[in-house]
Amino acid sequence: MTCYDRRDLGLLLLRLGTGGVLAAHGAQKLFGWFGGHGLEGTGQFMESVGYVPGRASATAAGLAETGGGTLLALGLATPAAGAAAAGAMTGAAAVHKPNGFFAQEGGYEYAATLGLAAAGLAVAGPGRLSLDHALGHVFDRGWMVPVALGVTAVATAVVVGARNARMRQKVEGEQEVLFED
Repeated sequence: MTCYDRRDLGLLLLRLGTGGVLAAHGAQKLFGWFGGHGLEGTGQFMESVGYVPGRASATAAGLAETGGGTLLALGLATPAAGAAAAGAMTGAAAVHKPNGFFAQEGGYEYAATLGLAAAGLAVAGPGRLSLDHALGHVFDRGWMVPVALGVTAVATAVVVGARNARMRQKVEGEQEVLFED
């Protein structure tokens, strides 16, 4: 019989808490559950903060949060799940960054905390109280961690970078021509 240690129990609690919050957060976007606005309302919001097209952005964020959170809670495909959730939270943090760090001021504290917890779980692994462990870690190989985090980092940098460029252009407006031919 296997004896579970403090690390396994700690990882289980961290996975259930972080994964549950992320899954609920994503379900607000995808389905309008828990007081959310669903894809239509979230898509409109995403457009307003520079993520275009809005509905596709809402779908991607909702799937990364709901799917990543559910998989984290289950301890299944932990590297990919943690990376996907961390990427989505990086996108959320970019929206809140102008408000500073603390959530009480509308800052990115909440998004950063969820993102770092998800990334930490991707790196640390799910522990023995997980589906990954029960399945022999077929979806949780060591090489998957840097690949999942690397691919997500590149995709997130492209998406957030394009969003930030759109927001800068919106604030600065179109540049007028200095010299005419």
